[in-house]
Amino acid sequence: RTLPHTDLTGLRKDLRLSRQAVARAAARLGLRIISSGTPVLGQHTPPPLSAGKRYAESLATFRALDHEQTVCACHVHVEIPDLATALAVSNHLRPWLPALIAQCANSPYWDGQDTGYDSWRTLTWSRWPVAGPPPYFESASHYEALVGRLITSRTLQDRGGVYWDIRPSHHLPTLEIRVADAAPTIDDTLLLAAVVKGLTAAALSAVRAGQPAPRPEAELLRAAYWRAARDGSRGQSIDLSTGRLQSAARHLGRLRDTALSALAPDDLAAARTARYRLAGQGNGADRQRAAYLPRHSHPDVIDHLIHQTTA
Repeated sequence: RTLPHTDLTGLRKDLRLSRQAVARAAARLGLRIISSGTPVLGQHTPPPLSAGKRYAESLATFRALDHEQTVCACHVHVEIPDLATALAVSNHLRPWLPALIAQCANSPYWDGQDTGYDSWRTLTWSRWPVAGPPPYFESASHYEALVGRLITSRTLQDRGGVYWDIRPSHHLPTLEIRVADAAPTIDDTLLLAAVVKGLTAAALSAVRAGQPAPRPEAELLRAAYWRAARDGSRGQSIDLSTGRLQSAARHLGRLRDTALSALAPDDLAAARTARYRLAGQGNGADRQRAAYLPRHSHPDVIDHLIHQTTA
C-alpha cells in the first residue's frame, strides 16, 4: 500500500520503501517475502481468517471459497470523486481488462503444479458471485440499484464485497482497477500504474467529449478473460470487436500506445524506463517458468520471486 501520488517518480520511491520495510519486518521473523498472484507450493490447510463478525459471516456464507482464496492482486486507485463519471470511465475501461490480465499475469503455479495458465488467480477469483468484469452501467442509479439488490438477496454482505475488477471504492473517492496479479517487481507495478493512469486519462477525455463506450457482449468479454489468463502476453487474445483471435503482443502494443500517449512527459519517461527494463523478459508468469526450467525446481521459483520482490 502506498500513499496517493500524482507522478510516477514519487510512486517508485514509495514502492521501494514499502517493499524494503515489509522485507525487514519479515526478516526479523526469519522469513522472506514474495510478490506472486498465487502461492507456488500451495497450502496444506485453509488459511486462518481474521477475527471478527464480518469474517465469520463470510465463512458461513461463502464456505470453501474462503478456504481457497490464498491469492494476491495489485489494485490501482484513481481519484474520481463523482460516481457518475467514475462509472462512465469504468465503461470505457472494460474492454482493456483482458489486456491488463495478460500484461500482469504472475500466477502460473498452484499447489506445486503448473496450471497451464499464466494467471491462475484470475480463474480462482472469478468463482466469487460478484467478481470478474463489471457490468456496463447506464447511470449511477443503475449501479446503486444493482448493488442494493445484491445486498438484499444476501449475495453480498455489504459494499466491501463488490469484487468486480473495476469498482467505485466504498470508502474512498476513487475508482479501483483490481484486475492485475500481484506484481513481481517495482517496475512491473510502476508500469501497471502508468497504464492505468493513461487509460483513465484517455477514458475521461472520451467521457467529456460525449463519446460512447464500447459494449462488448458479456460472454465474449468473459471468454477474453479466460484466453488472457491462459495465454498471457505471448499467446493469443480475443479481439472484442470481431470475436477473432489476434496476437497478444499486438493487443498489448495497442494497450500501451493508448495509455502512454495520454501521460504527461515526466510520467511517460518513467513508464518507458520501466517498460524497457522488462522488455524481452515476458510477464511474471514467463519469468517464474524460466526460473523453474533449469532444475525443474519449485524452490528455485521461490528464490527467483524473493529476488524479484526485493531487488
